[in-house]
Amino acid sequence: MVSKISRPLPQPITALRRPKPTPLGDTDPFTPDEARPVRVRARALSADTHFEPHRHAWGQLAYCATGIVQVMVTPEEVGLQAVTFIVPPSRAVWIPPNTRHAVSVREAAELRTLYIHSDAQPGAGPSCRMIRVSPLLRELVQAMDADSRRAAEPAREQLLTRLVLDELAHADTQQLGVPLPQDKRLRALCEAVLRAPGERATLAQWAANAGASERTMARLFREELGTTYQEWRQQVVLAHALPLLARGASVNQVATATGYASDSAFSAMFKAAVGHPPTRWSQQTDQ
Repeated sequence: MVSKISRPLPQPITALRRPKPTPLGDTDPFTPDEARPVRVRARALSADTHFEPHRHAWGQLAYCATGIVQVMVTPEEVGLQAVTFIVPPSRAVWIPPNTRHAVSVREAAELRTLYIHSDAQPGAGPSCRMIRVSPLLRELVQAMDADSRRAAEPAREQLLTRLVLDELAHADTQQLGVPLPQDKRLRALCEAVLRAPGERATLAQWAANAGASERTMARLFREELGTTYQEWRQQVVLAHALPLLARGASVNQVATATGYASDSAFSAMFKAAVGHPPTRWSQQTDQ
């Protein structure tokens, strides 16, 4: 018989300090319109800052110049799946208009949020996705942010806007989101794993702490997420590993933080999933 995990699981994320922000309304100065379809909002946010689930009539690109944020997409429509993204500075998450989402700051961040009018059609697609932030897109966001702090010339803003939309349309997509289930028992298990990616517990141990059998949880993984626990956990490991690599952690440090017994085992998993070794990914983030 498998015993339960000896130490307590991490506290639910709802127990963290979550200052509730003032919702953005139609009169917010950063609201995009037909004349200015792309707006940039820059904010310095401390760790554990949280924005409760909300939605906008415009599209949004969540990007941080420094730090790490977690974006959780929680659609209310039947049949659409919740997914969470852990976003390092070299990546950004595209959130289509009217998509319900929440944002948590995992590590103090300089957040640069692009609000994009629904008629602008940036080519980023109708679904949430994580994209690679190219050097050009990074500089364009910085330029638009700088211009927003002073009276920008309309002609210059129009040029920057067109370039931003074109870069989004051609941005590389990386399938690094972690899908989340609707079943409450499986959702609790998944959120516990997300909070403790280095915990080397079996599905049976996680299931026992969630008050269900291993067989039941395995069935729910197949029915709700279309995958196995091990395959789903690999997505969690990648979601946590990439931000660590982005800020310069060694392969050994990342392997340890994500529960791997050796660097070689972690590197083999990473290469099979991403297509190249973790050291190469670290080099790409510096470009």
